Amino acid sequence: MNSAKQFSKMFTAQIKMMFREKQVWFWNIFFPVILMVLFMIIFGGGSGDSFKATIAVVDSKPNATSTMLLEQLRQIPVLEFKEEQPVTKEAGNALVEKQDIDALIILPESEGANTMQLVVNKADEQGATTQAIAGILDQFIQQANWTVAGATPTFSLTKSSVSSGADDLNYADFLLTGMIGLSVAQGGLFGMVELVEMRRKGLMKRLRMTPANMGLYGLAGMVVRLMLGVIQIVILSLIGVFGFGANLHINVFSLVIAFFAGGLVFNAMGYLFSSFSKSMEAYMGMANIASMLMMFLSGVFFPLETLPTWLQPVTQMLPLTYFVDGMRDGLIYASGVASSSFWVGIGIMVLWGVVSFLVGSQVYKAKSIAATR
Repeated sequence: MNSAKQFSKMFTAQIKMMFREKQVWFWNIFFPVILMVLFMIIFGGGSGDSFKATIAVVDSKPNATSTMLLEQLRQIPVLEFKEEQPVTKEAGNALVEKQDIDALIILPESEGANTMQLVVNKADEQGATTQAIAGILDQFIQQANWTVAGATPTFSLTKSSVSSGADDLNYADFLLTGMIGLSVAQGGLFGMVELVEMRRKGLMKRLRMTPANMGLYGLAGMVVRLMLGVIQIVILSLIGVFGFGANLHINVFSLVIAFFAGGLVFNAMGYLFSSFSKSMEAYMGMANIASMLMMFLSGVFFPLETLPTWLQPVTQMLPLTYFVDGMRDGLIYASGVASSSFWVGIGIMVLWGVVSFLVGSQVYKAKSIAATR
């Protein structure tokens, strides 16, 4: 049987094996979709609503100062009052404790008092909504001070944003491309589990005793997993665009290069895990540890700059960091293959892939020699 025909039969056989294995479809298709949808919803990627915060106000001893501040608070459009009238401090604290409101504002009890108090739930103390309310009130107090002093501010601040990509890019695009990179990577990390089962059942030894070309067998499996990666990209992109309004600006050349480099690297890492594993449980354990570490340290969900400074050098050593960057380059930034940072990332990924494959091959070889003694 010639090589082309042998490869065709091996490819067809592995396609059938993939369709029969329900876990493959769950971990490579349904799980990434569920994870992406959850993160899109949690972080606002699927909502076009503007920011709103629900508050209540305590004005226990109404006076000219508290009345003036209350009227100005009602003019802030992002603040929604839970109760139209001021509440008691006890009632307000109860609302905060039950998380029925985002914050409670306590107004000054006399005209001479100069302090407003903000009460928030401890569970939300570091939350984005609490930080936003604190920032709004800080600006509000500064403006009130100018008004009382009868002075006009000399300077003001305007805000704009720029991107290395198109002007319509937003967080939904960032998250979508990160999830696509993570999904393809997990397809490789978890995709070699059948090698562990085949070796455990003695199928690998029997296959070596046949005229089958083991190199073609491995190549067929690699092509199947790359094909599954393409399916992942298409499905997640369609959900991101039509379900959450994501914007894609595709550069075909950088996308193809990054996809093939990443696909080969993470398949090589899966091959390395399989070489050390004597059972499916051991393999899944190693793959899960690697996946979880890289998931949160490679800029999938948040920019790397938000991580602690001491942790950022670690992120620069992980292959998923560069794979996610490459996928974002090909799907949203479209900066092309002329970027030197793109090729540096590809080089680091290739290094990971080569080392993983060589070490895995040596482990397999050593085990095969030991088995014949």
